Amino acid sequence: MTIKRPWAYGAAALALIGGVATLAACASNGARPSGNDNVPEPSKAVDIDRYLGHWHEFARYENRFERNCEAVTANYARREDGLVSVVNACRQGGLSGPYRSAEGRAKIVPGSNGTKLKVSFFGPFYVGDYWILDHADDYTWSIVGEPTGRYLWILTREAKPSAELRRTLIERTRALGYDVTMLRETQQG
Repeated sequence: MTIKRPWAYGAAALALIGGVATLAACASNGARPSGNDNVPEPSKAVDIDRYLGHWHEFARYENRFERNCEAVTANYARREDGLVSVVNACRQGGLSGPYRSAEGRAKIVPGSNGTKLKVSFFGPFYVGDYWILDHADDYTWSIVGEPTGRYLWILTREAKPSAELRRTLIERTRALGYDVTMLRETQQG
């Protein structure tokens, strides 16, 4: 059962794509330290049709929109109008907490080889930046950020990636210039 409350949309929105509509407003908040002052431009083209589907959040930079969220997931699907449907969800307060979800839409930024999207969860405005900074060739994991370096998500297709994959993802994140000590691993059921 989806509980639809205005505050829940914001909370779950950044759970992933990255809950990106409100990301732009948050990114300008100088109180939040940047985990990467030199965010790299995405360099590996993304086949959006392969990227679509169900993702689990392995780790993230903590943010107020996902505070107390566990079992975070994101679902992406192609819409009839050519946009991408975004459904972010989590369990509030722990793995047995109430389910929260937010529905939005994204459009691919022209000329970005599918690596950059603009996301909207509220109204007609596409203000959230969603950058796919790195991904597996088989689309089993991805590292998602935005231009300020304040927000970061590591996504996997499996709810509980292997220890080896976890280490690999953290090292790839470090190689992108991110402070991995700021990562918060997400509990998955």
